Amino acid sequence: MSVIDAQAGDYLSLCAGFRWQLPSAYNIARECCGRWAADRTRFALYYEEENGFAQAWTFWDLQREANRLSNALAALGTIRNDRVAIILPQRPETGISHLACYQMGAIALPLSLQAGPEALVHRLEDAGARIAIVDQDRLDYLRQVKDRLPHLKHVIGVGAGRGAAQDSFVHRWPRLLEYAASRYTPAATEADDPALIVYSGSGDSKGVLLAHRTLAGSLPGFVCAHDFYPQPGDLFWSPADWAESDGLLAALLPTWSLGQPILAYNGRFDPERAYRLMEKYGVRNVFLPPAGLALMRQAGAKPRSRYDLDLRSIASGGGAADAAVLHWAREEFGVSVNETFGRTEFNAVVGGCGAIFPPKPGAMGRPYPGHRVALLDAAGQAVAAGEVGEICVRRYCRGEADPVFMLAYWNNPEATRARYFGEGLEAWGRTGDLARQDDDGTLWHLGSTGAA
Repeated sequence: MSVIDAQAGDYLSLCAGFRWQLPSAYNIARECCGRWAADRTRFALYYEEENGFAQAWTFWDLQREANRLSNALAALGTIRNDRVAIILPQRPETGISHLACYQMGAIALPLSLQAGPEALVHRLEDAGARIAIVDQDRLDYLRQVKDRLPHLKHVIGVGAGRGAAQDSFVHRWPRLLEYAASRYTPAATEADDPALIVYSGSGDSKGVLLAHRTLAGSLPGFVCAHDFYPQPGDLFWSPADWAESDGLLAALLPTWSLGQPILAYNGRFDPERAYRLMEKYGVRNVFLPPAGLALMRQAGAKPRSRYDLDLRSIASGGGAADAAVLHWAREEFGVSVNETFGRTEFNAVVGGCGAIFPPKPGAMGRPYPGHRVALLDAAGQAVAAGEVGEICVRRYCRGEADPVFMLAYWNNPEATRARYFGEGLEAWGRTGDLARQDDDGTLWHLGSTGAA
């Protein structure tokens, strides 16, 4: 597998020493859990709810439950490439559902709890979801709209007790898995096989179909954004929604793929609660969207005087953070915020890595290893140095296909073609964002082209 050289002395050496070395056979479930599960003492997940209920899960625990769920889904008729909707907050069953889908070759369809009712119906129908795994808050709504979802055959309810009533529409998670076997033979998948569909944004947004290899493509940005993660004692947490690319590809999946534990919190984001969680669990690494950082700043000064915090890395993405917020974070936590940039279509391709190049206030950062980034004009031609152009990513980098790229927009070939300049491996993926680049390759964001 591709490895980031943490001993590289400078940015150019960091990039020059990196090559994509992705095997043809590749599966997210194996990378994130299967290869770690033999060690029954290796913790994968610390879980806490708003009411204080807490659990700890090892990779072995997660793998056994994922095996049970894969067997149960197979018994319900789920086959390769079937879409399984996962409509859950941060909780163990969410990660287990992802692992179960990936290892059986099904396509995970994470859907945000923040999506409105009509957006939820559109996405379930557009993707042709056959099964939905949902929490109690969504069960009643799905009952109301099931006639509008002809593809949806089964619903699995999470969060009800073992003795909860069973009905023809809902399979209760505890009962469904109770007698399912804890052994499962994973399907053989290729790196290019489809793994998940992510709908980002609001309303009738497009579904981004991602391959198993997308996880590998996201790792250089993740490792660099957290200053060569993992280091001894690291523990990761992010409030980002596990149904969005930030929560999946910048938090949950890369953390597990590196054999490290993550903290999951099932509750509303609150700055003071965030500080208490970080203190209680000894969190060392966080991904915080700009809005989360701003709320933490508003909550009051000197958090380290009130809480025993020991952060090693802070990454942010999903928009530009205010310069005052970045300065506050550096002063209060003693750690520079590494901002990251990408789209769901090609995630975390540009950003900061304070361990090897100092951040420039207001800058997006530099292209991460493994990604060839350039600024192009409306005709797909490179702009002159210092001029404004659209941030684009080449499908080929240093002789190898960049695995971070999406496969396509789900059932939308026209939109897929519009996302690129050119065709095939010579194509450039368009981000729709404008920037200029200075002499050392640092990118400065200057707005959007207006393209969807």
